[in-house]
Amino acid sequence: MNSSDCPDRFTRTVDLYGEAGFAALRAARVTVFGLGGVGAHAAVALARSGVGALTLVDFDKVTASSLNRSPAATEADLDRPKAEVLRDHLAHTCPHTETRAVRAFFHDDSADELLSPAPSFIADAIDSLNPKVTLLAHCARHGLRVASSMGAAGRTDVSMVRAGDLWDSRVCPLASRVRKFLRRQGIDTPVPAVWSEEAPCKALPPDLDDQVLSRGRVRNRLPSGIALPGIFGYALASLIMSRITTKTESI
Repeated sequence: MNSSDCPDRFTRTVDLYGEAGFAALRAARVTVFGLGGVGAHAAVALARSGVGALTLVDFDKVTASSLNRSPAATEADLDRPKAEVLRDHLAHTCPHTETRAVRAFFHDDSADELLSPAPSFIADAIDSLNPKVTLLAHCARHGLRVASSMGAAGRTDVSMVRAGDLWDSRVCPLASRVRKFLRRQGIDTPVPAVWSEEAPCKALPPDLDDQVLSRGRVRNRLPSGIALPGIFGYALASLIMSRITTKTESI
């Protein structure tokens, strides 16, 4: 794509990544798993930057307690599927990106369907351990490009946010468990990731309005605002776009 063919809204993106890099973004198909505070912000950043197609995957519905960290949902969206709410928001604000919503829970049984055809890149913003590990293991075994967010809730110190290889992550309890479970499956391939080296605050009793899948479990409530999940989401999107535009596999 030449810069002359580019809508004015993307001129600064072309300046940043170059014409060849922007053409790669326009050709890219990215699947975002998990549309909470991190995943929703990552999806917004990817669409605002001109990524050609997004598939948005989440099982949950919008709840009142999630509005404090959503970049798209409003009170009128309560009880609607998060994937559909975000799809509609991006259709209005980012019409140059083809956006598809899928209300689904990632697990072994749904992996092939949700990842076929194979996307250019996968954004992992799943906040549950087992589905997250299942996704990362599936990507490693099938050679799919993925970047992953570790825990953003319960933190406030932006200076402690880090990006790099998952295997270099420290302090984050979720990252520690993900590494442990991947090792058990014999997986040690590099994974671009975002994490915090700030110790999280303690979890609270579960939300009464939390959506629970029959195969899932009740989750403790994690104190969270919009700032750190947003930073994680934009960092995750930046990791993905850097790799799409440079075709690099480095961390």
